Amino acid sequence: MTSFMPPADRIWWKVPVGRQEILWVAIALVWCLIMFFMMPYWHIYGKQNLSNEAYQTTPAKFGAKVQAMIDQHKVGEEAGLPIVKPPAGSDVYMLGRLWQWYPILELEKDKTYRLHLSSMDWQHGLSIQPININLQVLPGYEMVLTVTPDSAGEYGLVCNEYCGIGHHTMLGKIYVKE
Repeated sequence: MTSFMPPADRIWWKVPVGRQEILWVAIALVWCLIMFFMMPYWHIYGKQNLSNEAYQTTPAKFGAKVQAMIDQHKVGEEAGLPIVKPPAGSDVYMLGRLWQWYPILELEKDKTYRLHLSSMDWQHGLSIQPININLQVLPGYEMVLTVTPDSAGEYGLVCNEYCGIGHHTMLGKIYVKE
């Protein structure tokens, strides 16, 4: 059959459907329903998605919050970056800027913190390794997420959104102590 031949004299939706087609349509429908109901289930019970908040801010205002936290809770320095140990249950501020995560945080295991993130310049992506936490950090927005570190160790922060020529050097740290 080619496009030069006239169409068939039948209406396609009145042609009987074969048993195999009905079976495959039923399988596809059941699979779609399973996937549809699994999404909210895993969001609530699977701990797969972060529940976070976002607020508008300016780089100057957010930078002032970060500096105030550093001035109040600084415990040391590493490679020219301040190490900050905020009290459990407090608001913790971290900013992304070309090409670093600032400051280094020292948190306590099994204590809850509200982590505030913002960018001073470009869009950055925060990836906390070796756990799989990823989120976008945008200038003009303050992303807030509640974190409770459940194992001690050193966690690496990696920018996973290309932000310029020094992108590959944009690293940071979070220390979790017992």
